Amino acid sequence: MNAIEIKNANQKLMCLLFGHKLTIKRKITDHFQEYECTTCHLELTNDDKGHKTFLTSKLKDVNETLFNLYLKRHHHSL
Repeated sequence: MNAIEIKNANQKLMCLLFGHKLTIKRKITDHFQEYECTTCHLELTNDDKGHKTFLTSKLKDVNETLFNLYLKRHHHSL
């Protein structure tokens, strides 16, 4: 194992033992956000029921579309 692999393994172990330290990476709407763990850089988002789920490329596209619709609607209501 090289130094980077050891560091990544240690970060994952820390999250396994103590839990992820999530910060909001991007606010999509008032109810949907994208999160990132400051330790292991795992990306999460909200699902339709409000639970956190892994941020896949498909969910990134959904969030981007939702964000654009939210901007259009919010801009027109001003």
